[in-house]
Amino acid sequence: MTTPTAELAWFKSSYSSTGNDNCVEVAASPTAVHIRDSKDTDRPEVTLSLTAWADFVARV
Repeated sequence: MTTPTAELAWFKSSYSSTGNDNCVEVAASPTAVHIRDSKDTDRPEVTLSLTAWADFVARV
């Protein structure tokens, strides 16, 4: 079961300055991590499995 994106709590980096929409936002659900462009939240987001997200974070 996937979580509707409207119900997700989206977060930007604390390093983003106030009013800066040029950022990536992430939201976690029980089975995935969702990633979207803060400038265009109507576009589809990228969804990664928890394992893929962990691999990504470990490499960056």
